Amino acid sequence: MLALTRRIGERIVIGNNIVVTVVDIKGDNIRLAIDAPREVKIYRGEIYDSIIVENKQVAVLSQPELLAFLKDVPTKK
Repeated sequence: MLALTRRIGERIVIGNNIVVTVVDIKGDNIRLAIDAPREVKIYRGEIYDSIIVENKQVAVLSQPELLAFLKDVPTKK
């Protein structure tokens, strides 16, 4: 892990195409702007953690349970 100190307006560049800029600091809150290509998925940490938990729960389902679950999922027509 890399820990950096940044001030408002300062940036962090990740790879060649992701830029994180500190936009505002109020007390314990920091507002960040992230400039990245559309194909790069960006999630808040708590949302990402819940996605991982849900994926693990689905992976644990047995094949018949999974098929029954998928049968009830609405599809676009």
